[in-house]
Amino acid sequence: MPNTKRTRLVASTIAVALGATALAACGSSDSDSKTESGPVSLTYWTWTPGMDKVVDLWNKGPGKKDQITVTVKKQASGDSLITKILTAHKAKKAPDLVQAEYQALPTLVSNDALADISKDVGDTKSKFADGVWQQTTLGTDAVYAIPQDIGPMMFYYRQDLFKKYGLTVPTTWEQFAATARALKKKAPDMDLTTFSANDSGLFAGLAQQAGAKWWTTSGDKWKVGIDDAATKKVAGFWGGLVKEGAVDNQPMYTPAWNKALNTGKQIAWVSAVWAPGTLTTAAPETKGKWAMAPLPQWSAGDNVTGSWGGSSTAVTTDSAHQAAAAEFAAWLNTDGSALQALAKESGIYPAATNAQTSGAFAQPPAYFSNQSDFYTKAAAIAKTTAPSAWGPNVNVAYTTFNDAFGAAAKSKSDFTAALAKMQDATVADLKKQGFEVSE
Repeated sequence: MPNTKRTRLVASTIAVALGATALAACGSSDSDSKTESGPVSLTYWTWTPGMDKVVDLWNKGPGKKDQITVTVKKQASGDSLITKILTAHKAKKAPDLVQAEYQALPTLVSNDALADISKDVGDTKSKFADGVWQQTTLGTDAVYAIPQDIGPMMFYYRQDLFKKYGLTVPTTWEQFAATARALKKKAPDMDLTTFSANDSGLFAGLAQQAGAKWWTTSGDKWKVGIDDAATKKVAGFWGGLVKEGAVDNQPMYTPAWNKALNTGKQIAWVSAVWAPGTLTTAAPETKGKWAMAPLPQWSAGDNVTGSWGGSSTAVTTDSAHQAAAAEFAAWLNTDGSALQALAKESGIYPAATNAQTSGAFAQPPAYFSNQSDFYTKAAAIAKTTAPSAWGPNVNVAYTTFNDAFGAAAKSKSDFTAALAKMQDATVADLKKQGFEVSE
């Protein structure tokens, strides 16, 4: 890939910093679904279950929607989909619309695969929390996607066991550590939680809450700050708890982890809004015994959370009908009927704030029937989502995390050393790909 394309996103960011118009080279299509003659047919690549039923609402809708037909093509998620999109784009055969996780957007943008649809989405920005919308603009004046679902992070705990052992729900991370130690003293065979090194998204979200900026731009270069002060603070905190044995060091999503949750050996979990679905499967016998609270804060009185997961709907530069595709993307992720269908058919937690406490979210999840204000609290927490700073090689950083932190957690060794390995590997990969990197 020519270096001019590799630096397009950086140039766009610089332009915004100078108060100029963003240099979004892809730009919006001049085509407009309202003025095009004849019907428009769009193809949408997505992994979301039940999306075909949601899209049917659009295809069968009245008026202008009759002129824009969308066909869903089910795909695998994660890196495999990104690879497939980039391969198709290289042949100029990418679909009109793609589902993309937020952390994948810089990769797609830096390869000129996504269009800037800022001129085609109206006041869509007002439907989302600032920290969520920022993930689709990458800090520029451009708009590369419409947020679909999000994963604001929260603290889950066993109400009955907290009461039994006289524990207080922590509001700061300092209190969290004290709670972990207090439980160990009262019940040595139990753990407050575990540090899992098999999910880099969890660690990224915790770092995000602490104020980390893993990828930024400096002049015309990328700057990698995975080992910045905020992330070192998070790594040191969890590494210290693991080393002293205050929390477990086993990975999540294993039979052993499920058993620990189900039997009460582990009585809390730092997770996200989608946790009820996981707990339903992992710990079915503890239904109605858990409660959700905001994530502990680094400083008393703060009110900020990280995000763990989430995706967006983007329009590709290969689409011959970018304005029509943008119109559909905006409808899919802001229209009330579409959002309720996404909740019902796909089980997502919507990024749009107007849908987070209505319809499917007017009542708590069945697993949390004891907490009637579950979604009211979740919506309030979602609004405090911190801005993120993703880059064009998140996959490399995440893979290195799994390896380096996995080894450190297992041996209870220095987490900051593992963090340095993430930093070095990410910088080396950027340089290998042809990006200019600021040390």
